[in-house]
Amino acid sequence: MADYGRDVQFGYFLVPNADDPLLETAQTAERLGLDLIGVQDHPYQRRYVDTWTLLSMIAATTQRITVFPDVACLPLRPPAVLAKSAASLDLLSGGRFELGLGAGAFWEAITAYGGAPRTPKQAIDALTEAIQVIRKIWSGEPNLRFTGEHYHLTGAKSGPVPAHPIGIWLGAGGPRALALTGRTANGWLPSSGWAPPSRLPELHDRIDTAAAKAGRDPSDIRRLYNVNGTITDGPSEGFLRGPASQWADELTDLALAYGMDSFIFWGEGDQSTQLHRFAEDVVPLVRERVKEERQG
Repeated sequence: MADYGRDVQFGYFLVPNADDPLLETAQTAERLGLDLIGVQDHPYQRRYVDTWTLLSMIAATTQRITVFPDVACLPLRPPAVLAKSAASLDLLSGGRFELGLGAGAFWEAITAYGGAPRTPKQAIDALTEAIQVIRKIWSGEPNLRFTGEHYHLTGAKSGPVPAHPIGIWLGAGGPRALALTGRTANGWLPSSGWAPPSRLPELHDRIDTAAAKAGRDPSDIRRLYNVNGTITDGPSEGFLRGPASQWADELTDLALAYGMDSFIFWGEGDQSTQLHRFAEDVVPLVRERVKEERQG
């Protein structure tokens, strides 16, 4: 069990359905006081608008909230151009962008869109190289060179420099990906569906061990959590499926006993109702309880 002592933040997981009031929902999330908006990145989904375009529009029509891909599909987004896009959006938004990044999934769909299929090893190797390429592009330095198996830079020019040090948050759960997170990433971004609380101690330990070996403080790595469920009016139906009081108890426990510091709410059911319940009925209780417990 672990509490890394980081400030607790809250966000909304916005599914980019083309028929939904996406910008209005994002503006509501900001007005309700949330800190983050994450948008999943599945370009091959015909019902979805493009994630990067949506993030740009959200940033342009909000004032305070931070936006990020949850997580960017690396096989369909070359890292040098991805880095340029990220730096540009960060600059234009006044430092309100972070980069969630994934190695890729749904390979049949990726290849249908022109991406190259990768084995699990190749996918993590490519992710490792991509992080190096992205940070070089953000450096502001001239004549950038990188030679990898998957990506290359041959005298590339970087710029613009981001408005703030953009974090790279990895949405991955395999042993090599967790070790990579501990060595080099700024954050870890699992989802409650495949990383339930029972698995979190083991997964944290892999990250922390790699961080320590790399001379890093594990508490410097953010631990964000996509929490998928429903806030109901009735009794509990299990983990993340119950009334606001249950959600407050569970998220407080996840922060203080399981090491998670940011919760990205992925609600099921009517999105407006779920968003308001989360922001108005759950978030204030969790903020208060975490503060009290840490001070006590």
